[in-house]
Amino acid sequence: MQGKFITLEGGEGAGKSTQARLLTSWLHDRGLNVVETREPGGTPGADAIRELLLGGNVPLTATAEAHLFAAARADHVETLIRPALAAGRWVVCDRFIDSTLAYQGAAGKLGVDVVRTINETAIGDTMPDLTILLRTDVDTGTRRALARDGDETDRFSMRDVEFHKMVAKAFDSFAADDPDRFAVVDAEQGIETVAKAIRTAVETRLS
Repeated sequence: MQGKFITLEGGEGAGKSTQARLLTSWLHDRGLNVVETREPGGTPGADAIRELLLGGNVPLTATAEAHLFAAARADHVETLIRPALAAGRWVVCDRFIDSTLAYQGAAGKLGVDVVRTINETAIGDTMPDLTILLRTDVDTGTRRALARDGDETDRFSMRDVEFHKMVAKAFDSFAADDPDRFAVVDAEQGIETVAKAIRTAVETRLS
């Protein structure tokens, strides 16, 4: 039986990593075989590209960023995600293609359709069964992101407020255009309240 693919999306400081861990633990407790992963990264090849992408030392254009994300995603999908799903395992991923569409396509002004085309061969037909959009105020999210440990602060969290507002607007647009795949959760609430809302979405959409 094919497994289920769940992604968590949202702007900086929305709590995606925390909620991915909590969701993975909850699914394990329900007797499911679950893989928790992230993007960019998840495989040795993708992790190597992650270091280049998130480090702020090498300037990159939006076009270069989009192609690097697609390269990392191709390795991630082929090496980890697709085999896990084929084996009947569930996959919980912190970020996926929607982040690249929002950050490089919309906020980076490369164009959402252009970025989607770049990713066509990278993911094929491997799309999430459910995407949880953690929605938070841009100012709150940015403040949370900058309060994280220094090694977790990357080139994207350091960009200006207008950039992050465009990212948030793009995510909202994606959710509005694809309500069957997206479940929107208010990430301004406490961690456990957000976790319960995510569990409800999973039970409702994927039961």
